[in-house]
Amino acid sequence: MSEPLTAIPVDIETTGFETTDIITTIGFSLPLGCRVFVNPRDKIVNKQPLENKLSTVFNTSIDLTSHTSEAEMLRAVSRFGSDTLGPREYFLVAYNGERFRGGFDLPFLRTRYADKSITWPFSNTPYADLLPIFESRFNTTSSGSDVSDLESVYKILVGDDLTELDPFQDSSEAVTAYENGDHRLLLEHNIADILRTKALVCLAEQYCSKSEFKMKSLTPVSEI
Repeated sequence: MSEPLTAIPVDIETTGFETTDIITTIGFSLPLGCRVFVNPRDKIVNKQPLENKLSTVFNTSIDLTSHTSEAEMLRAVSRFGSDTLGPREYFLVAYNGERFRGGFDLPFLRTRYADKSITWPFSNTPYADLLPIFESRFNTTSSGSDVSDLESVYKILVGDDLTELDPFQDSSEAVTAYENGDHRLLLEHNIADILRTKALVCLAEQYCSKSEFKMKSLTPVSEI
């Protein structure tokens, strides 16, 4: 059998859900730590102290890059996709990032990349979504109702550790933090989400068959 691909969780933060809203943060969980891209606009991010603080809070290496605009951040992610993700045996994974009839992260990313006419970053990286696996292959009934959001499923199946490290009860609070320049809180929320996703993908790989991961290509037709 061939060596299995390594899952790379991704999660984004935005200023809202409209086509005119922007991406503020894009985070990835790599085998040796987290790589996070942030777009603080006109605010200043003190990279080294913030990296050190976040690395201590989450007990993992944090590589943070700050960009002066959304376009600059997206170009940096495209370089990251080409230089780091594409050449390796990785597959991208998200929780409700993109499914057959829904998802958030990848559709939002496509719109922002198209708006800026920037090269798509995931041309050579396969993708699988975790939400369908946990909806159909795990019991996540709590207090008489089925739950499917990332935070609740993580809490039921893994525990409370990352819940306690996430400063927000709701993702909408990340918008307020961004507008106020509270980048540490914004990044803590994003990192908590990608580490939740990482824990769940490890759980799925431990208890589910390979066929449950419905891999799809993210390579645009124009590049085939």
